[in-house]
Amino acid sequence: MGLLFLEYIVLAVLVVYFSLKLSFYVDELDKKTALSGAFIGGIMLAAVTSLPELFTSITAVCIVNEPNLVLGNVLGSDIFNLVIIGICLTFAAGLYTKSKVSKTHLYTLLLTVLMYGACYFGITHQNSTLNLLVFSIDAASVAILIIYIINVKLIASDEGEENEEGASSDLTPQQIMVRFVAFAVLLVITSIVLTMVTDKIADTLELGKTVAGAIFLGVATSLPELTSSINLVRLKNFNASIGNVTGSNIFNFIILVFGDLLYTGGSIYYNEAASKTILMFGVISTFLAIGVMFSKKSAVLSRILGLLLIVSYVSSMVLSM
Repeated sequence: MGLLFLEYIVLAVLVVYFSLKLSFYVDELDKKTALSGAFIGGIMLAAVTSLPELFTSITAVCIVNEPNLVLGNVLGSDIFNLVIIGICLTFAAGLYTKSKVSKTHLYTLLLTVLMYGACYFGITHQNSTLNLLVFSIDAASVAILIIYIINVKLIASDEGEENEEGASSDLTPQQIMVRFVAFAVLLVITSIVLTMVTDKIADTLELGKTVAGAIFLGVATSLPELTSSINLVRLKNFNASIGNVTGSNIFNFIILVFGDLLYTGGSIYYNEAASKTILMFGVISTFLAIGVMFSKKSAVLSRILGLLLIVSYVSSMVLSM
């Protein structure tokens, strides 16, 4: 058991390191290209830092045959991701009130609430599968996909704010992209191994797969968002930091779509009490994050909402055990 936890910790450390490198290159792209911080953080970085969730979920379905890990991973990651905003606000609320933050993050959070609704429908309606040509997909997955496409169009139309900080490297945008892709690949490989280790830990501790996915996979696969977002705040790029979190959360739901398409043994939306508990706190945390977007003029209120985001996550883990 000790060896398993050691492997888990080593893999988690690697995830943190790769994430720090990715956040650095994303910040450089923000400074050296005309792309908006909302697009870079909400689409590019969000998709890359969600690669661990994506590939751990694919591994859970196709290799270890534990689809319950997928739902727990996605829902647990989304709540933990919002804790990142809470941590940043707790220690840098003053910086947040002075930062330029795109309104598209608010739209993303509102669309995320709709995705939670679609997910709840999938959990409570196990016979909502649609047969399309050679594959089948749950109606909830179709709704999630449509909502995500709407979100991408909203972010793509965002003109953003210019980052006033100067670039800190002499790399060209092309060189930055090459390094960005290389570290993304390393992050994917580490994530696949991490899923296998987590499955062994769940079996050893005799935890439910959804709970194990929410705790061990949810936290470990959210380390990219945590480290990259905190690093972006340190670099005074709050806009890309929040975009990373909100974008990652809405992208994570797309992972359910992939899992749904790949899993042929039933519904990916596993109906159990733990799933509904984590989902409920996910909605609560998302509404708290929406409140954060309206609290920008008050550092005190922003800090309070940040602390409530942390409380919401802790409560979700305790009550779902």
